Amino acid sequence: MSGAGGRGCGSPVPQRAPWSLVAATAAFCLVSATSVWTAGAEPMSREEKQKLGNQVLEMFDHAYGNYMEHAYPADELMPLTCRGRVRGQEPSRGDVDDALGKFSLTLIDSLDTLVVLNKTKEFEDAVRKVLRDVNLDNDVVVSVFETNIRVLGGLLGGHSLAIMLKEKGEYMQWYNDELLQMAKQLGYKLLPAFNTTSGLPYPRINLKFGIRKPEARTGTETDTCTACAGTLILEFAALSRFTGATIFEEYARKALDFLWEKRQRSSNLVGVTINIHTGDWVRKDSGVGAGIDSYYEYLLKAYVLLGDDSFLERFNTHYDAIMRYISQPPLLLDVHIHKPMLNARTWMDALLAFFPGLQVLKGDIRPAIETHEMLYQVIKKHNFLPEAFTTDFRVHWAQHPLRPEFAESTYFLYKATGDPYYLEVGKTLIENLNKYARVPCGFAAMKDVRTGSHEDRMDSFFLAEMFKYLYLLFADKEDIIFDIEDYIFTTEAHLLPLWLSTTNQSISKKNTTSEYTELDDSNFDWTCPNTQILFPNDPLYAQSIREPLKNVVDKSCPRGIIRVREESFRSGAKPPLRARDFMATNPEHLEILKKMGAASSIDAEDGLRFMQEMIELSSQQQKEQQLPPRAVQIVSHPFFGRVVLTAGPAQFGLDLSKHKETRGFVASSKPYNGCSELTNPEAVMGKIALIQRGQCMFAEKARNIQNAGAIGGIVIDDNEGSSSDTAPLFQMAGDGKDTDDIKIPMLFLFSKEGSIILDAIREYEEVEVLLSDKAKDRAAILKGKMIPSYIINSNPEMENEEQSSPENDSQNQSAEQVSSSSQEVDSVDQESSEENSLNSPPESLSPADMDNAASISPSEQTSNPTENHETTNLNGECTDLDNQLQEQSETEEDSNPNVSWGKKVQPIDSILADWNEDIEAFEMMEKDEL
Repeated sequence: MSGAGGRGCGSPVPQRAPWSLVAATAAFCLVSATSVWTAGAEPMSREEKQKLGNQVLEMFDHAYGNYMEHAYPADELMPLTCRGRVRGQEPSRGDVDDALGKFSLTLIDSLDTLVVLNKTKEFEDAVRKVLRDVNLDNDVVVSVFETNIRVLGGLLGGHSLAIMLKEKGEYMQWYNDELLQMAKQLGYKLLPAFNTTSGLPYPRINLKFGIRKPEARTGTETDTCTACAGTLILEFAALSRFTGATIFEEYARKALDFLWEKRQRSSNLVGVTINIHTGDWVRKDSGVGAGIDSYYEYLLKAYVLLGDDSFLERFNTHYDAIMRYISQPPLLLDVHIHKPMLNARTWMDALLAFFPGLQVLKGDIRPAIETHEMLYQVIKKHNFLPEAFTTDFRVHWAQHPLRPEFAESTYFLYKATGDPYYLEVGKTLIENLNKYARVPCGFAAMKDVRTGSHEDRMDSFFLAEMFKYLYLLFADKEDIIFDIEDYIFTTEAHLLPLWLSTTNQSISKKNTTSEYTELDDSNFDWTCPNTQILFPNDPLYAQSIREPLKNVVDKSCPRGIIRVREESFRSGAKPPLRARDFMATNPEHLEILKKMGAASSIDAEDGLRFMQEMIELSSQQQKEQQLPPRAVQIVSHPFFGRVVLTAGPAQFGLDLSKHKETRGFVASSKPYNGCSELTNPEAVMGKIALIQRGQCMFAEKARNIQNAGAIGGIVIDDNEGSSSDTAPLFQMAGDGKDTDDIKIPMLFLFSKEGSIILDAIREYEEVEVLLSDKAKDRAAILKGKMIPSYIINSNPEMENEEQSSPENDSQNQSAEQVSSSSQEVDSVDQESSEENSLNSPPESLSPADMDNAASISPSEQTSNPTENHETTNLNGECTDLDNQLQEQSETEEDSNPNVSWGKKVQPIDSILADWNEDIEAFEMMEKDEL
């Protein structure tokens, strides 16, 4: 988000306004808004804000220090195995790896963060390392989008603050635009990607060989995402303004112009994916999350940075469409660009968490507060924001790669309102990161927010953005060594100076917007909104907006947040029939089905949606047969529960979701494959046996270790290099016989996760683990034991001190003897010991076929099939929506909301079989319309 708050208060800012005026008026807008709140709210004390700010600094040091110690010059740190991630040396993760270019990505991405956190000496050292070690001429295929926002943006942000420090006269006196020269070199390497008839760039490019050459191994792609092509203007324009080379800004503007021209004219929406040669939309769904998000962000910020009115006109046109079709407060749901009243999906992705912050920059505060609060309630339930979640707030994709977008919106909402509530939100984010993501070598992404398991991944954006926004949230103006209002944030939170708006302005500013649409000036805000309108003289204004949403996640009132056409209510008509409510025994429902597609375009739209929902329900029914992932948590010294591994369940043995977790020390079985009677029963007696996969059935292995006295078993994959990062979770099947005799829990680990335990055994000899359905709170795990206080309190300030104490010099020292500054876990606050109860275990996962096992995706979860459908009224109470609809439409019959799931979905297969031709007809109708 932008450090500037707008383009003027009370009067329009001239198109070529000096940067100082832009910054001053923007700051005044935000200060004016803030003053409304400070009079009526209980502010957080400066001492507590300083304490939290210092905690953010320590967390950054932990992440950055471990990257420099264990990973540099690799692109990223792998925090579970304490080593660097080098492209080509680790199993491919698909498109995620396209951000890696063997150019020390994390270091470049962290440059301006060092300055914001007042680490100027470290910044100077980091710049010297970049100039000395980084090579931009590697034979590697990278994402144009990721390389632009992370590397080019990082170099430009570093340059911006380097010249600022040089002007101050203390640091960087030797600096002579070296980072800018590297940025220019990288910019020219990216330019061949724009060699298309449309001007949209190829999604990937080879840093050494460019596009299309045989050795380039790229250039055959036909599609790119809207955000990929539309998130270039800030970095490319800044590069042009810094260097005087106009070609970069020209190419970025051409791409934006093409996207604007190809928007769907009737809805003013854009799709997710577009053909870079023809301009045809490949994916016609539209939202504000993944694939589109930063396109909208850069339209508004390009106006702020460059002063070109056409960018604001385009943004306002899109924003009006977003609020008309996609915004369903507090939700933001994707729709079809040609049928914008038709939802394209029933779930949301985590990337849309940036949007409340963008709305703050726009000046539309109320919906920003609503969506942010909804997201916060999801976080309070799962500790982190899942990569995707459904409209009734269940996990759809369970990963969380430590994304910073929610922290970004939290910072800007606090900056705009001054409401100390958002400081408490930031405090929660800090606590959750330390409790659940912090590991000895950094911070690990969450593999599954439901189980608390980790992924061996710490993305560069975590250091570039998360710590920057959290520190700024708690910092006062005097805590920052420069005026943050003089800069705008890119989508990667890199800082570009606002004075670029008047530098090297040789780009033609032809207003292309009016060529494509008749604009309504009433839609456009040319000034900062009046703060008396945004914030009535009521200190509880924001609280009154948030209050109805406090229980929306816990009560899961799905119907109340699904849009029902207002005109239907006004006319007294019934709302459209939803697939989840359908009953084959209800004559009224059968009559509605007969009319779908026959009476009107609205009926056709309802029919298409109904069939899509039926397909989803059929898929969900299959998923219910799958078991959720489990967790293996290492609880012995020095891990203390901070490392959680994603484990596959077994279809036999003790069900960890119904019984107490199993805890014990691990021991390798002999023979290691566990396919015959164990020759070392004394070694596994009373312990959790480690067994290698292969050579016999899983059930046979379980029986052999059970007979030897093991209390549990962990099967480790024999396929070297396999990892839950790149493979679907493995579910161990039985042997086709009765397995009721197996009473112990059995879990499966891929090779990479298993090697973490094996390495720990080699280093510490005795390793204790916890087998459970989800990660347990550390206070509960270590109750009654002496452990370092920072582990329990989630306050890492004493970590370095305690870990360097003489008592910790011996690696084999037991957890009960760790240091004199340790504390009894029994004294931990009750809230800390119970907080994990917010994590609900998953209920179903997506299926796929595997030999001798069922392969399940750890990232999908469907709705509770037996949950009543309710909605939330303004008092936060759930009411039966069916009763409300019955009163409004004055009908005598309605479907019972308490009908069981099984009754509803019994006829799905037969219905779908009859409707295959109808689905094809609807698809053909849509093609004809296009």
